[in-house]
Amino acid sequence: MKKSLFVAAIAAISLVACKKTEANTTEGTTDSLENKADSLQNNMDSTASVQKDSIDAKVDAKKDSVEVKTDSAKAAVKK
Repeated sequence: MKKSLFVAAIAAISLVACKKTEANTTEGTTDSLENKADSLQNNMDSTASVQKDSIDAKVDAKKDSVEVKTDSAKAAVKK
């Protein structure tokens, strides 16, 4: 008889300790973290894209500058 009461007490404590509402809050937190991770990834992608565009613009400007200097050097040599 003592064993069955002991087993019933352990079962009751186990049921009280495991609440279903805790699982739902964990799922919401997981979704929130996944959304934040996606948002951060999108921000990183857009930042990288902006930086690449900026670097490309600087490279094009330097390339144009070199072409102008080359043209003026050719003109100076021809004289």
